[in-house]
Amino acid sequence: MPLPAVLLVRWALVTASLTAAAFPVCAAGPPAGGRSGDERPVWYVGYVGPLGHAGRGDAEGSYASMPLPATPTVGLLSNADTTEGISPFTAKGARYVPQSNVLQLSSGRWKYLPAGRTASVVVPAGDPAALRQIERSRAWLAAGTVPGGTPERRAAAERALLSMRALLRPNGAVAAGWTPGWMYSWPRDASFASAAFAHTGHDAEAYRILRYSAATQREDGTWDARTKLDGSGPPDRRRWQLDANGWVPWATWQWYQAAPRATRRARLAVLYPMIRKAADRAAASLGPDGLPPASPDYWELSTTTANIGTAAPLLAGLAACADLARELDRPDDAARWVRAGERLRSAVSARFAPLGYQRTVDGRHGHDSAVAFMAPPFNTAPAGLSRALDSTYEALLLPRGGLTPGNDPAAPWGAVAWTPSTSFFALAWAGTGRTAKAGQVLDWVLSKRNPLGELPEKVDRAGRPSSVAPLAWTGAITVLALVALDGRPLPPPPLRR
Repeated sequence: MPLPAVLLVRWALVTASLTAAAFPVCAAGPPAGGRSGDERPVWYVGYVGPLGHAGRGDAEGSYASMPLPATPTVGLLSNADTTEGISPFTAKGARYVPQSNVLQLSSGRWKYLPAGRTASVVVPAGDPAALRQIERSRAWLAAGTVPGGTPERRAAAERALLSMRALLRPNGAVAAGWTPGWMYSWPRDASFASAAFAHTGHDAEAYRILRYSAATQREDGTWDARTKLDGSGPPDRRRWQLDANGWVPWATWQWYQAAPRATRRARLAVLYPMIRKAADRAAASLGPDGLPPASPDYWELSTTTANIGTAAPLLAGLAACADLARELDRPDDAARWVRAGERLRSAVSARFAPLGYQRTVDGRHGHDSAVAFMAPPFNTAPAGLSRALDSTYEALLLPRGGLTPGNDPAAPWGAVAWTPSTSFFALAWAGTGRTAKAGQVLDWVLSKRNPLGELPEKVDRAGRPSSVAPLAWTGAITVLALVALDGRPLPPPPLRR
C-alpha cells in the first residue's frame, strides 16, 4: 500500500539530507559570474523509496515519483548527441566506467544514455550496447591527445575532455553546465572549450563551436551575453558583453594554430566575415584614451570605468584578428586592427599597469583574477606582469586554498573559491615559464574534483566541491594548462605590423 503523502515528504527530506552529507553540493543559487537576476527555483522529479526498503541506490524509477528541489548536477551521462545530468542521489556510491560516460552504480549495474535515446536506462554490467558506447568514448580520446604528466593529471584531463564533449551540442553550442541556470551557451566559455579541443587534437569539435559563434554573432559584430542552446537567441534581456569580441577571435586563432594545414585556410575563410565584424566593432569601441568603454566584465558585473576583464581579451582578439587577416592576404584589415591593438596596448600599459592590473582603471575596485588575461596564451606578458600575478594571487588567496575572483567589496563573491579564477593562474604561470608554481595551483584544483572526478564550479569554506559539476569553463582552462605543462607552449597571438 502506498505510504501517506506526509511520510513520503518526510522521507524525501531525510534522503536529501543524507545525500547532501555524503555528496556535498551547494543549494541552487546564482551560477558563475553573478548569473542570477532572472533565475527561479527549479523542481525535478526524483524517485523516493518506501521506508525500510533496501533499494539498489540507482534511481531506476522503481518507486512513485514526486517533485524535489533541484540540486546542481555532479556528473553527466551522454551519447554525444543527448546529455542527462547525474544527481547526487544517483551518484552516491557510483563511479564512471573508465574513459566513458557510462555510470557504474553502487549496485554494480550500469546506467547510461543509449544512442538515439533521450533518457537513460539501467542495464546489467557488461551490456553489449553500453560496451559499444564505452569503446566509442575511448576511441574518441585516443584520436586526440590526453595531456597530463602524472596518472592523476591524465585522469583529470580525460574526464574534463569527456565532460566538455557531453556539454557540446550537435549545433556547436556549449552548455556551461547541465543544471538549469547554466544550460546556456556563453561565448566566453565556448571559446575556451574550442581552444582546449583544438590543442588536444579534436579539430571537428573546436571548429563546430566556432561555426556556432559565427551563426549567433549579432549584426553589429557583438554577441549576446549567452544564448539558448538551440541558437534561437538570448533567454533574457541581460546586457551583452564586449569581451566576446576578444574571446571568439582569440579562440579562432588558437584553433588555426592546431588545425590540419591542408584544410585550415579554406575553413578560416568561412569564419572570416565573423572575424572582420568582431574586430571592426572592437576597434570602434576604443575611446579617445584608447580603452574600451565601461561595461560588464567577464563575470557579467557592470563597472563604471573600463575594466581589465574586457580590455585584456580585446587586446588578444585584435592581435588574433590581425594575424588571421595576414593569413588570408588581407593586409588592409591587418594594418587597421594592428593600429587599434597598439592603441589599446599603450593605454593598458599607461593606465592599468601602474595599478598592478587591478579590476578597474580608476583603481577603486581592488584586485581581479583577470590579470591572468595579460599572460600567454592570451597576450604577450608585459614587463612587470610577474609581480602583478604574484600580488593578485596573494590578495585573493583563501585560507583553505583557491581564489575568489576579486576582492572588490561590492562584488558578490563570498568566501568561497572559484575554480575558473584559480585555474587562470595555473595557465598564466605555465605560459610565463613558472611551471612549478603552475603545477602547485593546478594540483590544488584537481584535488577538489568531486567523487565522480568532475571539476566543480566552486569549493566551499570546508574545502569541499560545491555548485554545479562539471563546469565547461574550468575543464577547458585545466586542459589548456596541462597542455602547457606537458612542454607544448601555447603562444599568444602576436601584435605586429
